[in-house]
Amino acid sequence: MVEHTSNFIKNIIKEDLESGKRDKVVTRFPPEPNGYLHIGHAKSIVLNFDLADDFHGKTNLRFDDTNPLKEDTEFVESIKEDVKWLGYDWDGLFFASDYFDTMYEKAVLLINKNLAYVDDLSADEIREYRGTLTEPGKESPFRNRSVEENLELFTRMRNGEFGNGEKVLRAKIDMSSPNINLRDPVMYRIAHATHHNTGDKWCIYPMYSFAHPLEDAIEGVTHSICTIEFEDQRPLYNWFIEKCEMESQPQQIEFGRLNVTNTVMSKRKLKQLVDEGFVDGWDDPRMPTISGLRRRGYTPEAIRTFCRELGVAKTTGTVDSRMLDHFVREDLKLKVPRTMGIIKPLKVVITNYPEDQVEMLDAEINPENPEMGTRQIPFSREIYIEQDDFMEDPPKKYFRLFPGNEVRLKHAYFIKCEDVIKDSDGNIIEIHCTYDPETKSGTGFTGRKVKGTIHWVDAKHAVPAEFRLYEPLILDDVVNEDEEAVEKTFLDLVNPQSLEILQGFVEPNMKEVKVQDKFQFFRHGYFNVDPKHTTSDHLVFNLIVSLKSSFKL
Repeated sequence: MVEHTSNFIKNIIKEDLESGKRDKVVTRFPPEPNGYLHIGHAKSIVLNFDLADDFHGKTNLRFDDTNPLKEDTEFVESIKEDVKWLGYDWDGLFFASDYFDTMYEKAVLLINKNLAYVDDLSADEIREYRGTLTEPGKESPFRNRSVEENLELFTRMRNGEFGNGEKVLRAKIDMSSPNINLRDPVMYRIAHATHHNTGDKWCIYPMYSFAHPLEDAIEGVTHSICTIEFEDQRPLYNWFIEKCEMESQPQQIEFGRLNVTNTVMSKRKLKQLVDEGFVDGWDDPRMPTISGLRRRGYTPEAIRTFCRELGVAKTTGTVDSRMLDHFVREDLKLKVPRTMGIIKPLKVVITNYPEDQVEMLDAEINPENPEMGTRQIPFSREIYIEQDDFMEDPPKKYFRLFPGNEVRLKHAYFIKCEDVIKDSDGNIIEIHCTYDPETKSGTGFTGRKVKGTIHWVDAKHAVPAEFRLYEPLILDDVVNEDEEAVEKTFLDLVNPQSLEILQGFVEPNMKEVKVQDKFQFFRHGYFNVDPKHTTSDHLVFNLIVSLKSSFKL
């Protein structure tokens, strides 16, 4: 077991154990299965599992599936896959819907204690009666129904005798409380909808604020870790646990949620991007979803390190997205093979190289990790280089290929540009060069030096490949600050140049790669074999991250 860095939550738990307040640690990760997990959820996953691990405790995976209108087994399965991919395994797998009978019994208990009542007000009327932060709320005209009447009405609600929205069950607390959450919150609403887990057994469903504390208590959760927006709901959380006479007494602790620059963290907005075709699904490599990051090529090790290095604060902050990229580079640089790929090909003919000759050149698979061994690269008369590595009329201090200039081919020879071949429209179609056979890499040649080294792929053996290059999907991170303020302009912030698809070539030893294999392409960056579009005869590589970044820790 690796003990992780201290934080204020860890210190609270340590004090609880040392004081005897708790004799064990049970945490939980409780997503609602109404969408795919994103990088913000990853922070919560890492935090909850690491805390339990540090104290030899347990972590449950629980699905807060109290809203049948938005939830689906597709999301349940994706969430389980994401948690496991991140490297965690839960001690217990639960659903809020497993406890619907218990929740109903506790609601009846509150009615019998005259702490809950059936209300006929509409949702708009309830909102109007609730008051504001500066004005007290107003009691519903149905608040003083008798216990007997409330029991009868609640039974009829369960039996399906009323339509959606006709009635709700509310807790009876304090309509003048300075905490709006305590102004008779709704506990149950009517929803005639099939539930993914319970089918048509129920037509009334508990609200999250009522269900969540009961779920924690039923499971014996000791420390209920949630994001800071639930801080104002903590008194209500404790009220339900006390008044429902729950045997276990969980402690809610809040921490600052994660915002990332140029990233949307709203499930609703992510769904909108999917539904309106701005991306090709929840797992689009531009999406901040765990499945999108996985498809792009991010590693679970890098994501875990990123989440741990962020620390745990009591306030919400925004993190530079380049910080995650930094940890991806750090994780991949010693793990993945180096290779050469040409994403914008320009043919080069080496006129003095024998026409039918092919030689195999040796190259290290990863110079920073010699234990990975070597690979062989074919070299012959015709090769591809990057279009950007040649200029017919270059500026000063341009050290790559141009007429009359000599450069080194990575792992191969010096070549010198002798001629430029153009089509009838004046477009360059290929360049002719000569090579110096005395300059072969690895022979110790010291006769002269060149300032430029460029990469290449042998044209005769090259494997066609598609390269997908990504830029941030969102042009500005303002969407993380005030979602309501930018609601009208959200889609205007989508970057129309977030994806560029190019057709090029890779070395022949790449022909047998498998989906999710990762490589560093010389001078381009780290790439992942795309699992969605790659076929046996069509290689697709996603850019994970570039080689360098201006980000500093």
